[in-house]
Amino acid sequence: MSSFPPQANTSTESNEDESHRLLSSPSPSPTSQSQSPSPPPPLLSDGENDEKEVAFESREKILIVDFESDTVADADFSVVPPFSWKKLWRFMGPGFLMSIAFLDPGNLEGDLQAGAIAGYSLLWLLMWATVMGLLIQLLSARIGVATGRHLAELCREEYPYWASLLLWFMAELALIGADIQEVIGSAIAIQILSNGFFPLWAGVIITASDCFIFLLLENYGVRKLEAVFAVLISTMALAFAWMFAEAKPSGKELVIGLLVPKLSSRTIRQAVGVVGCVIMPHNVFLHSALVQSRKVDPKKKGQVQEALNYYSLESSVALLVSFMINLFVTTVFAKGFYGTKQADNIGLVNAGQYLQEKYGGGLLPILYIWGIGLLAAGQSSTITGTYAGQFIMGGFINLRLKKWLRALITRSCAIFPTIIVALVFNRSQGSLDVLNEWLNVLQSVQIPFALIPLLTLVSKEQLMGVFKIGPTLERIAWSVAALVIVINGYLLLDFFISEVDGLLFGFLVCTGTAAYIAFILYLISHGEGLPSTWFNLLLSKGYVYVGN
Repeated sequence: MSSFPPQANTSTESNEDESHRLLSSPSPSPTSQSQSPSPPPPLLSDGENDEKEVAFESREKILIVDFESDTVADADFSVVPPFSWKKLWRFMGPGFLMSIAFLDPGNLEGDLQAGAIAGYSLLWLLMWATVMGLLIQLLSARIGVATGRHLAELCREEYPYWASLLLWFMAELALIGADIQEVIGSAIAIQILSNGFFPLWAGVIITASDCFIFLLLENYGVRKLEAVFAVLISTMALAFAWMFAEAKPSGKELVIGLLVPKLSSRTIRQAVGVVGCVIMPHNVFLHSALVQSRKVDPKKKGQVQEALNYYSLESSVALLVSFMINLFVTTVFAKGFYGTKQADNIGLVNAGQYLQEKYGGGLLPILYIWGIGLLAAGQSSTITGTYAGQFIMGGFINLRLKKWLRALITRSCAIFPTIIVALVFNRSQGSLDVLNEWLNVLQSVQIPFALIPLLTLVSKEQLMGVFKIGPTLERIAWSVAALVIVINGYLLLDFFISEVDGLLFGFLVCTGTAAYIAFILYLISHGEGLPSTWFNLLLSKGYVYVGN
């Protein structure tokens, strides 16, 4: 990554912005105050009442607009400046950090199982799930740039206190599930690359140190951190492209898998896992905060629209790269293991060994290529998980603590459960793989609690102003959300039929499912979540029927 322009580091304005960080919590708007009770005062640790530290702190906010044009008194800030490759380069970064969630070990688990069990038949779903994920992430970026606040903060202001706390709990639950996958994935990679010298629990402890790496990298600035992620993504791309070249999958079957939709009852769980992997709840919150690392004034419409244009292009490129990496993994395992006896038993734990047995050595044994890619995926995703955890905690409950303490708390929420998982589920290879598969499903189940608030808020004119999404985009976005909810409904029904045994367990599952559906309906109804045109259409039909 290139360094910043000299003026970005020397200006008084930029230095002042250094003390007003990304997640400062402005007072709720009058509209939001009238709709919900005021949130409780921020929780401050001892001795911090005077410092008023915010929930996240970076060392520099990247300047995009040149000072010469920015200070002209008669400048028209409603006009979008012409496209500039130099500005695009300065906007590059947040989208690639966001795309890490599409490449974490949980995704790789879903990819290899989809390839081994379903062959090439779910490639179309991977492609369209990535497109849906891009749409959601663009809306997340939109709300962050247009309001100057991130989604967790806005949820705290928009919803009643009880609903805000419940949304926070759901977001934390999804994040812990994702973190378990990420840390376990890194631990497995460490075990592979050390030839089994480090047991799984030791790999978990090593991976836990990423929170301190995060703090160290943050001290060197946003751009340096983004450069590290660029290296990690490049490492993944090279490793899995190498595997793809070694496996030589069928080009014809690959194209058919992308263009011809196929789905069977045998592959439904893998299909749900693919959707859950690609659209990740904590990533929706993360992206709305990451875009605020660039210096964009929400009051200047031209700057906001320009930022949205560049972020759209950057996010599209980033997710294209992530899609290609996921495609490589799926097709390698589809070519090597679809229809074999190992297909139902393959997972992160034994995937490297199976690859080694199938494709053998070479210049660099494929076992270690897999381990390198998996380690890059695990380490990068655990660091972005640290980001997301701080944004979610800071935004929902307005918790203000020292950086190192915030990082320690957010990482501990995932590390302790992960160590327990590593000790309990490490008795066999199959147990960890089954756990990972159900954690993928957990991500899918939690998606509505990030999507519905996002779509409700990004459609709200009082909040978004002229950047409120239009009716067509609103319908498409809600259709995506509805599709995900329907998939989750099928999953719950399938779970109830196949797993529920006993009156007490059945009662608990039914109660939990009813509460799950009730909260989703509440979120949809709150603030007129669904497009008003849909309600008008239903009402008009109702009047016609009554008239007849």
